[in-house]
Amino acid sequence: MGDILTLVGKRLGLGLIILLVISLIIFFMVELLPGDIAQAVLGQSATPENLAALRREMGLDQPAIVRYLAWLSEAITLDFGSSIVTDARVTEIIGERFMNTLFLAAYAAVIAVPVSIILGVIVALLRNSIFDRVANVISLSFISSPEFFLGYILILYFAVKWGMFPAIASLSEGMTFLELLQRTFLPALTLVLVVMAHMMRMTRAAIINLLASPYIEMARLKGAPPWKVIVKHALPNAWAPIINVVALNLAYLITGVVLVEVVFVYPGIGQALVDAVSKRDFPVVQACCLIFAATFILLNLAADVGAILTNPRLRHPK
Repeated sequence: MGDILTLVGKRLGLGLIILLVISLIIFFMVELLPGDIAQAVLGQSATPENLAALRREMGLDQPAIVRYLAWLSEAITLDFGSSIVTDARVTEIIGERFMNTLFLAAYAAVIAVPVSIILGVIVALLRNSIFDRVANVISLSFISSPEFFLGYILILYFAVKWGMFPAIASLSEGMTFLELLQRTFLPALTLVLVVMAHMMRMTRAAIINLLASPYIEMARLKGAPPWKVIVKHALPNAWAPIINVVALNLAYLITGVVLVEVVFVYPGIGQALVDAVSKRDFPVVQACCLIFAATFILLNLAADVGAILTNPRLRHPK
């Protein structure tokens, strides 16, 4: 148990260092954007006195490193300042939207994870069959297609031609849970098609890689049926790579949801990021990017811990 806690502590420390570096990149990339923030807020008719007063109020008259340290100290306490456009607290702007994004990611994950693992086992059982080849072609097509393209295809057929689901995933007060599932089905399905193909192929590859192992050959020689060989002997030893790819795809569901939210006008944090970029609302942009980075790092840490727990060989360095 001590070895596991030590490894988790090392991974967590490395994740914090990476997050610190990312925060530096986020802050100074925003600083390098062309234009004057004060001029963008007040408009072209602003007087030099008003511009100077706003720069002092926003701290723009201080060196960049001072402003970065002040921003980082507040971000640690989850205080990202106020919006330049609306003057509302950034946490209030993105708090509810982040929960909407988490719901959409969870909706897609509940569908994608079990279905992709089951399909991965089936295609491993039917390796080199027609079903395996067709599944590989379809999965490669989904992996190769950008999210916005899949989203527009789903809108064309499921919303425009067949009228089964709404094209815009708008949310409103007083919605029932079933109405919420129906309105968010198309964006969730778009994410499912992208991540399910990747997880299915990785599950198939992990199981096929283990089928040449001696203990698998021994199980076959004892007369065990093919499904039992995979489910009882191969699948438990394939959990480590499967958990890794599942965790990485869950991270993608949250951090890569921007295009999907824009296509379906879904009120998530990705849509908030796009709106903030178009309005040059830099505090919101910085907060969204930092949240995306922290989420990705935490889910990568979860993937490492899951791999360590499911593979005892990773607990003992060579």
